[in-house]
Amino acid sequence: MLTSLDIIKATGISRATLNNYIALGLLPRPVVASPGDDAQTRARQIGHFPENTLSRIERIKQLKKDGVAMHDIAHQLQLEGFEMSQNQAIETPQSQSKAAEVRSLPETGPLRLTIDQVPYPAYMVNYNLEINWYNEEARAMLLSNFDKLPADTKERSVLEFFNRGSYGSQLQNREAFAQLHMQMGRERVASVLGNASLGVTGTLAGVNGASSSPIAELPLQLKGTDGKDEYYRVYASYFREGILVIFAHEGAGANGLLGLLERRDEVIRNLLKRRLPVLTDVAVMVADLQNSVRICSELPPEEYFELINQIWATMDPIFRRYYGTHGKHVGDGMVYYFFPQPDCNYIVNALNCALEMREAMRRISKEWQLRKNWLNELFLNTGLNEGHEWLGVFHAETKVEFTVLGDTINHAARLSDFARHGSIWATKNLLGKLSVEERSKVRFGIKRQDRDGREVFVNASYSRLSELIDLTSPRYEKLVDIAALAITEIVEVGE
Repeated sequence: MLTSLDIIKATGISRATLNNYIALGLLPRPVVASPGDDAQTRARQIGHFPENTLSRIERIKQLKKDGVAMHDIAHQLQLEGFEMSQNQAIETPQSQSKAAEVRSLPETGPLRLTIDQVPYPAYMVNYNLEINWYNEEARAMLLSNFDKLPADTKERSVLEFFNRGSYGSQLQNREAFAQLHMQMGRERVASVLGNASLGVTGTLAGVNGASSSPIAELPLQLKGTDGKDEYYRVYASYFREGILVIFAHEGAGANGLLGLLERRDEVIRNLLKRRLPVLTDVAVMVADLQNSVRICSELPPEEYFELINQIWATMDPIFRRYYGTHGKHVGDGMVYYFFPQPDCNYIVNALNCALEMREAMRRISKEWQLRKNWLNELFLNTGLNEGHEWLGVFHAETKVEFTVLGDTINHAARLSDFARHGSIWATKNLLGKLSVEERSKVRFGIKRQDRDGREVFVNASYSRLSELIDLTSPRYEKLVDIAALAITEIVEVGE
């Protein structure tokens, strides 16, 4: 008889994969018994597998490599004579009478379940239903057994991947899968499903949204390739960054899964560490506190930290309201990313967020002027840009930071350096991504001098940065690389 450790060492599979093979019926459930006096372990009980388990696993690996779907492998193994051991094949009255002596290993083993050990298909999608993480079981069983995800997030629709798989060949399954995501995604995902070409009927209309709980449990029935019905309990855990979805077989113990999902901070941190880099549309906001060095020198250290913390605490609800994602930034400034959303325009979100931040900063400035009896005014100078860039994460043991690579963030940072007195500057490229109707609600333009030297505001106009400042001045040395960039000042956004 073999232990699970023997199997893992001999085959190179993970414990999560071993558990999944058991859950799918590809391997017999282990028989738990005393390890005996000679065993080199302190465990009171050890699970034992039959000797043919190693050859069975090697055959499973070969069938997977040949592209055989997971739900067809069990049938293929039976045809090839890989039978369950006798004490596992049929539960007889005699075997039931021995239940007190022999039992299966607990679902999660002796240690608490982690995201790496989930023995069921699992993936995470954003609120556009685009995949940003998956495990091997989800890839092989549900999502068309692809080699790797496309780089562009627009090509990562979980619905399209399901439709291309063996389950998706049946209309009944496509409808059930789409309906499941409408239920778990509530109104936001419903708008995506309404625009997607899924080949489903109108039966999705009127589906009730999921509950407001951070963890939803939903039933799912799929038709297998053998024509038999398969029943799942699907667990959806909601995070700001998206939805984690886990498919457990009906009747499987869920205590381990629920225990995992309740550890929300740990789960999302581990998921984000495994998030794959993607190419995505993104609006970038960079905002810096004007004259921060001088303000730091004028305030006692505890008051300066109090000021910066107040600014962050005030701005954070605004960012959340407009679906901003915090990015990596050095110093006391801030970087936020705005990604496409199913029910609102991410560029409009970035513009409205910047304007609300400016108003909030004016209130903070007046509060500190009264408190300190000084004449300093506090400004957040903001730069906005939009592009199609790589998004990834930098992470340490306890911290994860989103990072966008490319000129989009570099240009936004330079615009923040150029902005003064709390102004908001954006690129022509960003405003050009708005529809005519959306752009008509934005008041933007350039201040220029007329013939008499008076400053006038030219509405709905742009300028190259080189025409607004003297780039030969050492003061503007770091802005030379965006000299030809067409930019404009954002004044307000109407309803």
